[in-house]
Amino acid sequence: MKIGSKEINATSQTYFIAEIGSNFDGSLKRALKLIDIAKDSGADAVKFQHYTASSLVSDIGFKALGNNLGHQKKWSGSVYEIYDQASLNKEWTKELQEYSKQKGLDFLTSPYSKELIDSTIEYLDAIKIGSGDITWIDIIEYAARQKKPILLATGASNIDEVDLAVGAIQKFTNEYCIMQCNTNYEGKKIDFKYQNLRVLEEFSSRYPNAILGLSCHMPGHLSVLAAVTLGARIIEKHFTDDNSRSGPDHGFAIDPNAWEKMVSETRDLEILLGNRSKKIEENESETSIVQRRAIRINEGCKAGHTIREEDLTILRPCPKNAIKPSDKNKIIGKKIINDMNKGDLITFENLS
Repeated sequence: MKIGSKEINATSQTYFIAEIGSNFDGSLKRALKLIDIAKDSGADAVKFQHYTASSLVSDIGFKALGNNLGHQKKWSGSVYEIYDQASLNKEWTKELQEYSKQKGLDFLTSPYSKELIDSTIEYLDAIKIGSGDITWIDIIEYAARQKKPILLATGASNIDEVDLAVGAIQKFTNEYCIMQCNTNYEGKKIDFKYQNLRVLEEFSSRYPNAILGLSCHMPGHLSVLAAVTLGARIIEKHFTDDNSRSGPDHGFAIDPNAWEKMVSETRDLEILLGNRSKKIEENESETSIVQRRAIRINEGCKAGHTIREEDLTILRPCPKNAIKPSDKNKIIGKKIINDMNKGDLITFENLS
């Protein structure tokens, strides 16, 4: 899977998406500033959301619910009003994308209608399908038809719903990422128990051609490190420069210092994880000599002596020309070519 110029696969570096979302607070100038900060903090891409309140939510429907469910119950206005205030002016898209490219960042968005897909697609390196749209198969298929990489968040869904959504994507493209996600935005440590990161293992076996990812709303980045260990290669987290600002997304976003630490520790983790090749590492080459045992002669023997098991002792060190204890049966019954003293190293070169 390729996003922008970056190839993403099971062995590539983790790809970090700074979800600016609505944290530009209605200001184009501030949106550009956050792109700057995201670049300086180590992001690979920035992501926005394209929606209008009227194409996203039913004012009547939320008022009927009483505006008292989920994280939205803390909002100061109606759900419709907050989404209307937080929406991105689509006329800014070209400038935001061009500025991101100048900074060396890929540009993504979640377009929440077919019309918004049409108006943004030429600027996008990939399309993100938010968790809330995972059962809207029509929009998923429409997005997948655009032949751009698809990132599918799977928050608040079950595996049957994920199967349907993935099937819709696979009709049109093989470049997609399945992102584990828990769509609770309160950012409390108590919610660790709901993250279920091991579902990434299920995704890996169920969708072997998919890139794995995590769309994370938890505080800190422990969940990110765990997800990378389990195979995630794309990480999306909400990004802000100030958690104290008002707005629907600032509270659970992470700031530049936390972002830099997350990226740095992930890079360290990637080095620690290495690959699946088990070998004697360079920094173990001397240790493998001084700590391993080798086969030595137990008592002095004359040339022509036939080796018996009782002639052998197993002691450190183990030079490179030594015979490993695991090869003991290969030398029993062999004859010694040259005289040997007690403690001498037995080598194949001295056997016939």
